Amino acid sequence: MRAPFDPPEPRHVPPGEYPIWDQALALLNRDLAATLPEQQPLRLLAMPSYDADEPEHVYVGRANGEWHGNCLYPESVNDPAHALGSVAEAAQDTVTELLWQAWPVCAEHDLGMHPQDADDGQLSWWCAGERSRRGTAHFRAAVGALDTTDRRKST
Repeated sequence: MRAPFDPPEPRHVPPGEYPIWDQALALLNRDLAATLPEQQPLRLLAMPSYDADEPEHVYVGRANGEWHGNCLYPESVNDPAHALGSVAEAAQDTVTELLWQAWPVCAEHDLGMHPQDADDGQLSWWCAGERSRRGTAHFRAAVGALDTTDRRKST
């Protein structure tokens, strides 16, 4: 039994408990492995609510149990497109804040990218960097499709 003011302990969510979020997280972990290969895969963490009548909150965390940012939108658990957006934002918040660096980074412009729906409706990593002959901002790759050429250059 915990004291009334002790924070609740997170639990690692086992694979299969939230299958749509698992699928989305697998795509984000591909991008993480391609761009920051020294990092362990992200995982889902659940925190019990302070109110016994409320459901638990699920976060995207590092393998060591740390996370940063908001919980996943509960409504996204049954909608793959919404789930991917929610998990992508949560993964980006966790990696960026806990590692103190932009993630993922556009290899062409060395700018942090953000998840955004591309013209084809696929959630993609968007870069605000200009391209000389092709206009301003661009989509680098679909979420889950970054590769080792997208690693941040060492300085």
